[in-house]
Amino acid sequence: MPRPTGRVLTLLELLQSGGTRTVAELADRLGVEGRTVRRYVHQLIDLDVPVESVRGRYGGYRLAPGYRLPPLMLSDDEALAVLLGLVAGRRAGLTTTERTANETAAAKIRRVLPRHLAHRLDALLEALDFTDRPGEFDTPDAGVLLALADAVRHRRPVSIRYTDRDGRRSDRTLHAYGIVAHAGRWYVTGKDARIGEDRTFRLDRIAEARPQPGSFEAPVGPGPAERVVSGFATAAYRHEVTVRIHGTVEQIRARLPAGVASLAEDEPAADQDRAAERWLRVEIRAERLDWLPPVLAALDRPFVIERPDDLRDLVLAHADRLASYARPPRP
Repeated sequence: MPRPTGRVLTLLELLQSGGTRTVAELADRLGVEGRTVRRYVHQLIDLDVPVESVRGRYGGYRLAPGYRLPPLMLSDDEALAVLLGLVAGRRAGLTTTERTANETAAAKIRRVLPRHLAHRLDALLEALDFTDRPGEFDTPDAGVLLALADAVRHRRPVSIRYTDRDGRRSDRTLHAYGIVAHAGRWYVTGKDARIGEDRTFRLDRIAEARPQPGSFEAPVGPGPAERVVSGFATAAYRHEVTVRIHGTVEQIRARLPAGVASLAEDEPAADQDRAAERWLRVEIRAERLDWLPPVLAALDRPFVIERPDDLRDLVLAHADRLASYARPPRP
């Protein structure tokens, strides 16, 4: 059971999170009675922490505006959560252009931790390993990321300076719907005001983002994440692939997710189970075809290649290689 001093510090943390907290809410979070909450509040006031009492139906306690918070205090669980979050963010590429910020933040947290806890967390990070290897990603500028986030929250147009994958630069006005982290990269999706169509942009290719006057209405329909993923599947690439595969949606999506392929489902008959295997049309746009034969083989489902012919040749070559590997060695 936490000691009274620990509960007083927990009360301070709850008040630091902002807003007015009712006595009932605080009592429930601390596991004490209402009169005990009031006693803890008086202890904070004795320590010169400016806790204000708010009267009325929605009254309670809050910290005085402008109060400068004391030094950072983290419990063991909070410190572990922060450090693991920093490690995971670095490995996933979800950092800003200040590549050292992740490491310096972790070092600062370690320095303010009690020695016994710091040693235990260091031991965990040294013992921890991952099944995947960290990739190298171009990361966005922190100022651009925060400017776009503000534009999304307040539904304000924002002008961006963008460089596409071919190196062409352009200035655009964007009605940003949301920011999405996908496969180690940051994206912003919204309407390009000049052409009046939805577009998705990589944040690391945006050099500048400036808010513009005005506002716009949030669109109805799919959310930002779904818009980004579906946009990948329908983007213009060198090859347009159409394959009919016999199987269930779940079997196909296990190897060809929505960000890679679009699936055209035939409406099943009234007496047919939606989860039953049937022929489904799969469309893929890709810069290269060499990765597709192993994926189709891994599906282990009957398929028919409709286009392009080059993919059919690659699948035959892949099948020949597998057959040669399966033959017994010659004496």
